[in-house]
Amino acid sequence: MSTVETALGAVDTADLGPTLSHEHLFINLMLERRGDGLVHEEQLVVDELQVFADQGGGTIFDLTTAELTPGSTTASKPTFTATAAGETRDPENVAAIQRVSRATGVNVVLGAGRYRDPFMSRDLIDRLGVDGIAEEIIRDLTEGIPGTGVKAGIIGEIGADKWFVSATEERSFRGAARASVATGVPVYTHAARWHVGLDQVALLRHEGVDPAKIVVGHVDTVPTPGFAVELASTGVYIGLDTINSKNPAAVAPRVAQVLELVRAGYLERILLSHDVCVVSHLRAYGGNGFGFVLEGFRHALLEAGISAEEFDTMIRANPARLLG
Repeated sequence: MSTVETALGAVDTADLGPTLSHEHLFINLMLERRGDGLVHEEQLVVDELQVFADQGGGTIFDLTTAELTPGSTTASKPTFTATAAGETRDPENVAAIQRVSRATGVNVVLGAGRYRDPFMSRDLIDRLGVDGIAEEIIRDLTEGIPGTGVKAGIIGEIGADKWFVSATEERSFRGAARASVATGVPVYTHAARWHVGLDQVALLRHEGVDPAKIVVGHVDTVPTPGFAVELASTGVYIGLDTINSKNPAAVAPRVAQVLELVRAGYLERILLSHDVCVVSHLRAYGGNGFGFVLEGFRHALLEAGISAEEFDTMIRANPARLLG
């Protein structure tokens, strides 16, 4: 049997239970979202994640990379700029996640690596280079995140900000790829709105990453018919992972993407999540929180003809296989 590292230690992948593949418990996005980009109140996060736990939820991937963690908890002061010193997760971020995991019983798999422009420090990336980035990630995966004693369990989210991969982002991707090849740990990307996921896959595969160890994230934000199937045909996993609105106009196209992928034979490549990353995504502020996928979205899929067994494959079997 295989195991994955979580905030509280190694867990057998067979015991992960229903899994949300892309979330953020504590995050500082105020560089771009001054109004609601700081999720840092610990009891609020416990209460929100408890909803998922009460539904039978077992695990989340927390894909909060280094640049998004300074100032992300009540123990530290918020910052409005990308951090030049953020070579890994803020230890306070990790400690807060550990407390939330203990309080709720939900496993939390921590991500490692760099985010995307404009959050990345170009000076830091220039200094590290591709191999230095890879070494950082490998350290976080195999030795532990400095100052925490906790190992990351996945690489990501590794992002591109636009419809292309910038020069700075390319080095981040290549470093992540080399870390994945060295450790066998999957890479989870950020590819919102545009078709840049195809370029990301090409970069990662060029560096030798097994497509079965790649997740292209935010595919549900790309409305082009057939795009998700085109991506899935490369062998990668498809992150339909921004299910953070109850609005039927947002839910319906995501249901359609699931149906499209299942009908094309890619049931075993679908991952589901909310990408909670701002205060307005939380239930307390009118959002879906961490509980919509297992209730409202599941109901919408069943009404559309997806079976309970197929949903179980997406939410339980696929994440476990990815990490196995």
